[in-house]
Amino acid sequence: MPHTTTDTDLAAVLWDMDGTLVDTEPYWIAVELAMSAEQGGTWDESLAEDLVGLPLQVSAAELQRRAGLRGTVEEIIDEMIARVIDKIATEGLPWRPGARELLTELGSAGVPCALVTMSWRRLTDVVLAGLDPCPFEVIVTGDEVTQGKPHPEPYLRAAEELGVDPAACVAIEDSLPGLASAEASGAAVLGVQAKVPIPAAPGRSRLSSLTGVTVAQLRQIVGGSVQDRLLHA
Repeated sequence: MPHTTTDTDLAAVLWDMDGTLVDTEPYWIAVELAMSAEQGGTWDESLAEDLVGLPLQVSAAELQRRAGLRGTVEEIIDEMIARVIDKIATEGLPWRPGARELLTELGSAGVPCALVTMSWRRLTDVVLAGLDPCPFEVIVTGDEVTQGKPHPEPYLRAAEELGVDPAACVAIEDSLPGLASAEASGAAVLGVQAKVPIPAAPGRSRLSSLTGVTVAQLRQIVGGSVQDRLLHA
């Protein structure tokens, strides 16, 4: 059901998943390194970081081209997802600091949330299985969009399905493609630095973690306040 809002309201919060909600980027990188090593390819962590936040189709094609992985793009994606799911099952699901607490506060405040991820639905379902009830009214996954991040389609679709104006939303992201996607959609952005550095940019709020972040702060950000705590880090 669409949510009515005024221009100054925080209409919704749009969340990235890997690296923002859960600290799964190291799992993805470990999987890429292992698959490359098993097939005699050349890959390293700096190359893996170049793929953070990109659609899985792009990542798989780059691994095929630059790391020598065999198989089709679809087969590489299937293997990567299966291995990340196995890592979650065996090593646990590491939540990013402050993420669950902020989700709880947003729920108590009645602020709707959407999940906007380039992971595919079957992995997203595994991540969200431990959240009951699910805090996300809308879930947009990488296998359900025509154009992934950095294109604005994923964030525009999430806002449309929520029935809100993207400009009245805050998008929380940890990657450059994700930030570009959210910014192009017209949403206010909060970059939370994790695996890759987040450079300063006009209108971009930046934090080192979500620990202690409040709904009131998100309202300030959507109202135009830039909160950059990485300037002097």
